[in-house]
Amino acid sequence: MIRINKYLAQCGVASRRTADTIVSEGRVSVNGRVIDAPGYMVDETSDEVKVDGVLVRPAGEYTYIVLNKPAGYVTSLSDPHHERTVIDLIRDAGARVYPVGRLDLDTEGVLLLTSDGEFAHRLTHPRFGVNKTYRARVKGQLSRHELDLLEKGIMLPDGGLGRAKAHVESVGAEHSDLILEMSEGRKREVKHLCRAVGHPVISLVRISFAGIECGRLKKGEWRHLNAAEISRLKKMVGLA
Repeated sequence: MIRINKYLAQCGVASRRTADTIVSEGRVSVNGRVIDAPGYMVDETSDEVKVDGVLVRPAGEYTYIVLNKPAGYVTSLSDPHHERTVIDLIRDAGARVYPVGRLDLDTEGVLLLTSDGEFAHRLTHPRFGVNKTYRARVKGQLSRHELDLLEKGIMLPDGGLGRAKAHVESVGAEHSDLILEMSEGRKREVKHLCRAVGHPVISLVRISFAGIECGRLKKGEWRHLNAAEISRLKKMVGLA
């Protein structure tokens, strides 16, 4: 017996967090009865689970993808407020996958997508401390003190403490390019941190997620992760 959100994640329907929402919206039925409790337990060997009337089963073979996300695409399976989602860029992937974490609409760069729910859950869980690296172009030029503040930590709007190891990559007349490394990745954390030290973000690119980079992928292009990359990531989050 397992929780319904974990079962839906194993089926490649959505991440555990999004699965909770799907269940709460009354879109899931078990053996013909609609359920709305995210903590509902199902027997994965015998129960018939449907989402929006469609039978779902655990994926026998998972798919792992890295996408070079361009700006203008929302990181979601669907969104009534935006015509373009990252799923539109991988229609030919041959599997139903969903994003591992999120990137803002105007943020570009490395985005992982997978049908492996437990893998996605662990990669985004704070206790595993998965590293993300960003290149941010910000207004003005940062002092050593401001860089130290970023690393020491700054209170975020959600009440959490955000921090990033940052160094200046290059400096222009009215802007600076920063490289920031962090392990939590709270919502809009880079933008909040940079704004807090007086240097709002002009543009933002995630250049690495858990060591995975876009390499030669052009904006909007994707590729499957290779066996070595998948193995390394699984070891990182205790799934080896």
